[in-house]
Amino acid sequence: MKRETSRPPSRTATPKEPRAFSVLFVNRQRRHKIQTEAISDLLHRAAAALKVTGELAVVFAGDSLLRRLNRDFRFKDKPTDVLSFEGPDKDVGLGDVIISVETARRNASSSSRSLDRELEILALHGFLHVLGFDHETDGGEMEAMEKKLRARLVSRRPAYAKAAA
Repeated sequence: MKRETSRPPSRTATPKEPRAFSVLFVNRQRRHKIQTEAISDLLHRAAAALKVTGELAVVFAGDSLLRRLNRDFRFKDKPTDVLSFEGPDKDVGLGDVIISVETARRNASSSSRSLDRELEILALHGFLHVLGFDHETDGGEMEAMEKKLRARLVSRRPAYAKAAA
């Protein structure tokens, strides 16, 4: 009778599982209930369309934090709607997107959009920045990509449906 010997698994026979995309949400404000499921779904679909893997952190905060970060990192002493910080190592994390819900509310009102839709748009915009797109220097590449993704992915809720504050 022939004795079976165990062999180590072949390194080429077992394909590596693809890395997944994940979103970590941090909510540092209390004035609006964030629809994290809708934003997560949007970002997952954008990541799939762009073939991106890794972890993205999305922080919802107020104007005071965004003003401080904008001042310290962009030397602009005023609040802004969204800031993005690329991660130091894509294996550790793609980066962080920080959104001011206060400024988003003002943007939504002036654009006749719901606050929830505005937050989706800002999350997508920040995600593209984390990936290295820069509308200030790329000759329209980011704007074209964002327009294409927004047309395909941003929820179709009526723009006039204002969220309760």
